[in-house]
Amino acid sequence: MYKMLKPGLLVLVLLVVTMLSACSTKSEPAAEPVAASGGSGEADQPLTKVKIQLKWVPQAQFAGIYAAKEKGFFADEGIDAEIIPGGPDIVIEQQVVNGAADVGITGVDSLLVSRDNGLPLVSLAQISQKSSYRLIAKKSLGITDPAQMKGKKVSTWFGSQQFQVLAFMEKNGLDPKKDIELVKQGFTMDQFFNDQVDVATATIYNEYHVVLESGTKESDLDVFNIEDAGVGMLEDTLIAKKDWVDSNRELAVKVTRAILKGWNYAIDQQDETVDIVMSNVTDGSTTREHQVTMLEEIAKLIRPEGFTEQQVGSFVDESFTRTADIALNYGLIKKAANLDEALEKSIYEEALK
Repeated sequence: MYKMLKPGLLVLVLLVVTMLSACSTKSEPAAEPVAASGGSGEADQPLTKVKIQLKWVPQAQFAGIYAAKEKGFFADEGIDAEIIPGGPDIVIEQQVVNGAADVGITGVDSLLVSRDNGLPLVSLAQISQKSSYRLIAKKSLGITDPAQMKGKKVSTWFGSQQFQVLAFMEKNGLDPKKDIELVKQGFTMDQFFNDQVDVATATIYNEYHVVLESGTKESDLDVFNIEDAGVGMLEDTLIAKKDWVDSNRELAVKVTRAILKGWNYAIDQQDETVDIVMSNVTDGSTTREHQVTMLEEIAKLIRPEGFTEQQVGSFVDESFTRTADIALNYGLIKKAANLDEALEKSIYEEALK
């Protein structure tokens, strides 16, 4: 199983000049309407084409979007949604800025980096509310406290994805430059399996369960929760180009509303939704069992305990401030993020109506 890796920060920065040249100050019209194909017996209603760019290949991480299409929530809003899979060479921000996609799913850290480099992108809704990151070690190593990671090899993904781990170390009194050996983590968990590292990074919905599916028991692991440590960074967020939002405000609201409905449906009807996800997996790259587990865990991040259906997609100021502060402290962004401009809260609020 593969981690949903974003392309590296370096790649993103190198693409900035190209993307800025593609940006236009002109208003961008909505896509041409297309005729709906329906068997209702009523006159076909025109649907507006909207392209949605995922950050990775089809899987339960995007179950709400697939459910929104399959259950007709996009069509109900007059939208013909085209869901575009991502991959290791796809830069979500480039796709959205250049118009290859109308909206996309990316990490909040990448959104902040893009804006810091001048790209006119905004968030329409915050999909995940909690960090999915865990640090795991084999019980046999006796690492029961973060302080015991001193002198150990700790692996994580690089690009813009290592900063939660660095913040975790500092929060626990460790200097990540001196007290640990930071190792670049690959797409698989082989380094962990082969004892090439002492501590590895895993998302709770993917790599953690890859480890368990390999035969390792939960009782054989020591697990450290980045979110519980107070240094979690927000992840999946729904983005669009500012010009597009301004020119297609009603459409932006409708897209957001359909996706939020899709996520609530996916969370409440998980078994059916996994079937929907699997119908979009055409390369045999995953199993239904793994996607069942992924959706179970993703649901807890999108509608965590205490959240109502109405709160799915909401912007929690404290979480955004923490994410922006970590990004600034570690040089991911050069200047403090203007969250009032980065977050189109009114789109989310209108989508709830």
